[in-house]
Amino acid sequence: MEEQSTEDRRPWHGPPWWRRWGEEPRGFRLPWRSTVLLTAFVVVGTHFSAHHQRGGRAPLDALAFVLVLVASGALLWRQRHPVPVVFVTAAAVMVYLGAGYPFGPVLLTVAVGCFSALVAGHRRAAWAAVGMFWAGHVLVAHWLYRWLPPPGDTAASWGQELVVAAWVAALVALAELVRVRREQWARERAERAQAARRRADQERLRIARELHDILAHNISVITVQAGVGLALLDSDPEQARTALITIKAAGKEALGEVRQVLDTLRTPGDAPRAPAPGLDRLPELVEQAGHAGLTVTVEGEPPRLAPGTDLAAFRIVQEALTNVVRHSGSRQARVHLDGTAGVLRLRVDDDGPASGADAGGSGSGLAGMRERAAALGGTLEAGPRPDGGFRVIAVLPLTVSPEEPQKRGATPEEREDR
Repeated sequence: MEEQSTEDRRPWHGPPWWRRWGEEPRGFRLPWRSTVLLTAFVVVGTHFSAHHQRGGRAPLDALAFVLVLVASGALLWRQRHPVPVVFVTAAAVMVYLGAGYPFGPVLLTVAVGCFSALVAGHRRAAWAAVGMFWAGHVLVAHWLYRWLPPPGDTAASWGQELVVAAWVAALVALAELVRVRREQWARERAERAQAARRRADQERLRIARELHDILAHNISVITVQAGVGLALLDSDPEQARTALITIKAAGKEALGEVRQVLDTLRTPGDAPRAPAPGLDRLPELVEQAGHAGLTVTVEGEPPRLAPGTDLAAFRIVQEALTNVVRHSGSRQARVHLDGTAGVLRLRVDDDGPASGADAGGSGSGLAGMRERAAALGGTLEAGPRPDGGFRVIAVLPLTVSPEEPQKRGATPEEREDR
């Protein structure tokens, strides 16, 4: 069984427009109903046409009905194997006409086979089959009719050939139109699916950044305060109690923000109850950093920001201060805000030096800050200062309209929509 399945997966090295008879694509169903109806119509119509062409064409016999059934029955595989089907129908009908049998609906099988091949994109195969059929028909109608049944047959008129050619051209044009429309629909579906995947990836990255910023900051505070509490547990119980209170507050805040993100994932159609953080919570952030032993000085006032910019600015400051707590030996940091010239210039400095301690971070904090800035059309630079310490500089656009209502208390979805 395994060898057979491996054999079935071997690639086809023949002409690209010819599909192997044994290679069946998945997801297709044989068009039984339409094929049975078409076969019944062709058989009955051919029998009816034979009565009206009696004397001028050869009478129907067993071979005639076999050829009709072959040409009609082959259409059952027109969706799975359009190339073999169009050649089988063309060959069967060509033999039918060469034997002198009456004209009739049997010609419809060639039209359906050609239409299916063209719609499936096998243009060269369809044209080759139609060309073969047309050449055979011209040979029979204008030259071989002398030696083929029925006896006493005459050559067909060229006017009749022009009418047939017009019908073939109309059929080909219709098939090409359907093929082009199907290709357009397929491209549109692929583009929609790609856009949906891109939106899902962007949302996944956004949620990852949110969780990272929430957990990294609060867990850093918890880690520092836990160390303080353990160090002062015996010598200064009151200070240890204060550290435990800070740990409790940081844990509660982290759980609340994580729960808000998870609630958004569970009920994507509902807006969270709590507003997303912004620079209006900067004093609260400074206070939390103070509990972690970091003194933060804020210079400048936060300007009026667009919703996305407000959240990104808060998260950048939060992550920058978290990195100071984790990796810097300095216990002081400065946050500078400047909202002039249509952009927010945000700078976070510490005097260092690097502590060299492993705080258990994921290493994605700087990458997340850069992604937040880039998503808004801004920039972010981070690196050591020439005089020591570390500096983070973010430049974010102030895309806010004068008539925008106050966003305080708005849900993240409402703020995103404004």
